[in-house]
Amino acid sequence: MQNGTHKLSIGERIGFATGDAASNIFFQTFILFITIFYTDVYGLPAAAVGTMFLVTKIWDAVNDPIMGMIADRTNTRWGKFRPYLFWFSIPFGILGVLTFTTPNLGLTGRLIYAYIMYTLLMMMYTIVNVPYSALHGVITPSSHERTVLSSYRFIAAFLAQLLVQYSVLRLVGIFGKDKPADGWQMAMLILSSLAVALLFVTFFTTKERVYPPKGQKTAFKQDLIDLFNNRAWVLIGAATIFQLIYIVMRNGAIIYYFTYYVRDQQVTLFGSSHSYSWQALTSTFMMAGTVLTILGVVLTSRISRTLGKSATYVFFLALAGVSTGLFFFLKPGDIVAMFILQLITSFSVGPVSVLQWAIYTDAADYSEWKRGRRATGLVMAASLFALKLGIALGVSGLAWILGAYGYQANQEQTETGLVGIRMLMSVYPAIFALLGTSFMFFYPLNKKMMTQVETELIERRRQAEAV
Repeated sequence: MQNGTHKLSIGERIGFATGDAASNIFFQTFILFITIFYTDVYGLPAAAVGTMFLVTKIWDAVNDPIMGMIADRTNTRWGKFRPYLFWFSIPFGILGVLTFTTPNLGLTGRLIYAYIMYTLLMMMYTIVNVPYSALHGVITPSSHERTVLSSYRFIAAFLAQLLVQYSVLRLVGIFGKDKPADGWQMAMLILSSLAVALLFVTFFTTKERVYPPKGQKTAFKQDLIDLFNNRAWVLIGAATIFQLIYIVMRNGAIIYYFTYYVRDQQVTLFGSSHSYSWQALTSTFMMAGTVLTILGVVLTSRISRTLGKSATYVFFLALAGVSTGLFFFLKPGDIVAMFILQLITSFSVGPVSVLQWAIYTDAADYSEWKRGRRATGLVMAASLFALKLGIALGVSGLAWILGAYGYQANQEQTETGLVGIRMLMSVYPAIFALLGTSFMFFYPLNKKMMTQVETELIERRRQAEAV
C-alpha cells in the first residue's frame, strides 16, 4: 500500500484525529492554566515556576530524540508507532492527575514534588506523542492526504481546546468550592480519563502503511547527522520554537489579563447593556477564539493548495502577530475590540497549527528522498522537542516577566504589574510570532518540489518491492 497515494477513509481520519484531541486535553491545560495553578493554587513563587519549566527541558533535550530513535527501531505486529498509544496511555493519564495534585508539604517539598511530577508527565507526553506524531508520517504516502489528515487532526485538537476552555474552571468550581486544590485534582481526573479513552480509539482505528527502505540499518549517530543536515527540518523546527513561545505566552496571559486588568465589565452591544464577570468574559473570549480557529483549520487545505504550505504558514503567523500586538492599545472597557482582535488572531492560528505538522512530515519525506534513509520517529521526536522547548520558554518567559514586573498572586496589582500583564498579552508574544515567520522565508520545500519528492519516492518504493 505504501507505493500509492492511499486515500484514507473518513473513519480512519477521525480515529487518528482523536489522538490529538487526547494530547490537547493536556496540552491546552498546560498552556492556559498550569502557570496560574502553580502560582495561585499550588503556592509557588512565579520566578520558581519559570525556572522549573526551563530546567525540566534539559532532560527533554535527551529524552525526545532517544524516544524517536527507539520508536523507529520498534517492530511489532501492530507497527512501529501505534503500540505506544496502547501501552502508555493509562500511565499518561495517571501522571496528568498527579501533576495537578497539591500535596500537604511545605514550600520546598511542594517544589520538589512539582519538579518530579512535571518531569515524569513530560516524559510520558514524549513516549505517547512522539509515536503519535510519527504515525502521521506513515499512515499514508500522499503529501496532500497528510495535509487533509492534519486538518482533521487539528479540528479534533481545537475541539479539545474548546472542551478545556469550557470545562476546567467550571469543574474546579464544582469540586473545589471550599478547597480549590481538590477542584483541580478532580477536574484533571475527569479530563485525563477521557484522554486515555481517546488514545485507545486511535490505536484501534489506524494502520501504518509507509516503511523505511528495505534493509535499512542506520546508526543513531547517522540518524542525528541526517536530521541536522535536513535544511527543511531545521527551518520549521526553529519556526516552531518561536511559534510556540508566541502561543503559550499569549494564551497563558489571557487569564491574568482578564482577572487583573479587564475585571468585571458592563458591556453594551446593539443598544443593550449587560454586566459580565471576568470569569464569564475569560471563558467566552477563549471559546469564541477556538471556534474561529476551527474555521481556520477547516479552510487550511483549500488555502494552502493555492498558496502553498510555507507561504500560508508565513502569512497567517505574521497576521496573528500583528493582531496580537494591537492588544497593547486597548483599555479595560474595550471588550468589543478585544473580541474582534481575538477572532482575527484565532482564525490565523488555525492554518499555522495544521501546516506545522504537515510540513514536518514533508521534511521526513525530503530526508528519505535526499539520503535514501527514513527516520520518521526521530524527525517527529525532534519536532516535538522543538514544540516542548517553545512551550517551556513561553511558560518560563511568562512567569519570569510576571515576577520582573512585581506580580503578586491573588492581590491587587500595581501599575507596573498591570503593564507587565498587558505586555504579555500583546507586545512580547507578537515579537516571537514575527521572529517565527522569518525562518520560513528560507524554507526550500515549495509545492513543485514536494510533487517531485513524492513522485520519485513512490517510484523508488515500487522498484524496491519488485526486487
